[in-house]
Amino acid sequence: MRAARSIVAIAAFAAAQACAATLQVIVFPGGFNWPLWVAQEKGFFADAGLAVKITPTPGSIFQMQNLAAGKFDIAFSNYDNVVAYMEGQGEAPLPEPPDFFVFMGAQYGAVRLVANPEVKSIADLKGKSLAVDAATTGYAFVLRKMLQQSGLGDGDYTFEKVGGTGQRAEALMQGKTAATILTTPLEILPESKGYNRLANATEAVGPYAAVSGVARRSWAKDHRGELVGFIKAYVRALDWLAAPAHRAEAVAVYRKYIPAASDDSAAKALDLLVHSTEGFAKRAKLDRAGMQTVLKLRSEFGEPKRELTDPMKYVDESYYNEALR
Repeated sequence: MRAARSIVAIAAFAAAQACAATLQVIVFPGGFNWPLWVAQEKGFFADAGLAVKITPTPGSIFQMQNLAAGKFDIAFSNYDNVVAYMEGQGEAPLPEPPDFFVFMGAQYGAVRLVANPEVKSIADLKGKSLAVDAATTGYAFVLRKMLQQSGLGDGDYTFEKVGGTGQRAEALMQGKTAATILTTPLEILPESKGYNRLANATEAVGPYAAVSGVARRSWAKDHRGELVGFIKAYVRALDWLAAPAHRAEAVAVYRKYIPAASDDSAAKALDLLVHSTEGFAKRAKLDRAGMQTVLKLRSEFGEPKRELTDPMKYVDESYYNEALR
């Protein structure tokens, strides 16, 4: 009898998966995808009638170009990338104007400037090559501001386009760059080996909206139910991660997807991302002050010049509000 019930349950699960809407999600690889892993492992996406395929991106250009082309439905990307491409300031050309928008928050702050052990201060970066994803989008303007505040002009350093945060962390550890911007938890390993944190974004530039959930307005309009379900599942995963009773299981999920991580490093990542003032956006809520900082930096450094003042121009919170009702 038990075997028969088990077969029925498996068949029912398979049928539900077959009927599930498939969402193509493109992300930067790394521990920041923890809520997505939890939503997969705990069945939160399945409960929302979704099958989610997660694809790592080598960098923001690939991500934005393929999101615009409709090859992906959802991206987790820097809020600055959305603003840049919507304002015609993107790192790479798109065949036609995009209709990107932000539908929820994902990461607040947790953006660090980390350097080789011999680099003791930002002033020591004069004449050095620094690793970036793109020179005119993402965290590049945060880095430029940090350097400017320490008296370094644009001609005092060079940017080398290395790729996303994971690739930049590897480049730093391999001695291929003097310093780079890393996002939590990618700073944990190099700092444990004597690499120096030179600055934190929130201290250098103020409140900072780092990563957001991004989609195309045209896609979202036609797939409202799926997007609302995705947000529900994601927030449910955040709530699950925040529960002390789930700590050991959360660490196990992290190590499943990042086998090289130890229990201690996974636990530290949990504390930094979930139980500190920076890290995962609380219940995936957008931070307007953080978005305003992004606009301020883009108004200063972006080309062609734009005076950007309205952070909600690039946002539609109706999907998020519906998901949290």
